[in-house]
Amino acid sequence: MPRSSSPLSSCAHGRVVRLLSIALLSLSVLSGCDRDRAGSGPGGGPGNSPGSAGDRPTPVTTLSLRPEAFAESTSAIGTVKARESVTVTAKVSEIVQRVHFESGQEVVAGAPLVTLSDTQQQAALSEAKAAADEADRLYQRQRELAERQLVSRAQLDNQRAARDAAQARVAQIRAQLADRVIRAPFSGVLGLRQVSPGALVTPGTPIATLDDLARVYVDFPLPEAKLAQVGPGQHIAGRAAAWPQQGFHGVVSTIDARINAATRSVLVRADFPNPQRLLRPGMLINIELAGRERQALLVPEIAVVQVGRDSFVYRVKGDDSVEQLKVEIATRSGGKAEIASGANNGDRIVVEGTGKLRPGAKISESKPTSPTIEAAAPGGATSGSAVPAPASSTSPADGAARNTG
Repeated sequence: MPRSSSPLSSCAHGRVVRLLSIALLSLSVLSGCDRDRAGSGPGGGPGNSPGSAGDRPTPVTTLSLRPEAFAESTSAIGTVKARESVTVTAKVSEIVQRVHFESGQEVVAGAPLVTLSDTQQQAALSEAKAAADEADRLYQRQRELAERQLVSRAQLDNQRAARDAAQARVAQIRAQLADRVIRAPFSGVLGLRQVSPGALVTPGTPIATLDDLARVYVDFPLPEAKLAQVGPGQHIAGRAAAWPQQGFHGVVSTIDARINAATRSVLVRADFPNPQRLLRPGMLINIELAGRERQALLVPEIAVVQVGRDSFVYRVKGDDSVEQLKVEIATRSGGKAEIASGANNGDRIVVEGTGKLRPGAKISESKPTSPTIEAAAPGGATSGSAVPAPASSTSPADGAARNTG
């Protein structure tokens, strides 16, 4: 008669069945996840092949290269200098009798500034004039006698010499008196007054500074490589930190004959009208020097991708895919870069959105987000349909610093 199974063995059998069921269910779930992953990979699964909604064209802004008028701009820092500038000083040692000006006053050439005491010179002048008059009377008498041959020619010559010496003494004292009146050598604006009545001045004692500010010079260094871009008569613009809203305009007047061997720069002098006396000697002024105008291929600087020392742009091909071109940038100015080589007239270049591109990627045209880009690319280029490039595409920009477009 068969042996009946014990309750313990039945319980163990049920536990094994449950564990096997759980294991089979887990394997089924994992298998489904693997199939989902496989379907979402590159080229795998329906609805996820290249060109589907999962890999859409990249929206960018483009422009077609055309020659444009371009004048390279060079910036420099200049120093304002007065057209005429001097420190007015005394010529003699004397007491200040009177001061005729106030600090900051505008004066004309020849205006008296300071009068020094001249009492001794006035007395000496009176004495010298009397001696000169007496010498002249004696000379006239000697000449009358000489005409009647009552005195010799030698006596007449001696008296003439004495008269001339007396007159020279008068002129000398008058010159000394003139030195007691210190005058403005030219028209201009006086600086701070340095003397007061009663002060003793000596030769070289500063009275005040005097600057002609109606027109001023601005001297600025220019790299020798830029020397061909500047010439006498060329117009330049400037701005001073003290007057940020005020523009100043001048003309290059002189270029130094020598180049500084240490800095490899040449000093350029420009002439600036200064009717309101806003520019002061010693003031710094930012100079913008526009070079000679020429035709050039220009792109906004944002379109240029830097990889180390190399520069690249993205060119759009006929099928709306992009390729990366290595270009040589001649110069950068005013937010634009001049392409010297590597791209040609008529090439369609990606301007905005370069940070999302790789060679071979498909693009679609979008409106520029920057007013500067919109102005640089009037009309842009026609957009095209897009099919994405394989994910394995590589470029020199992979892993390198790029601009984000």
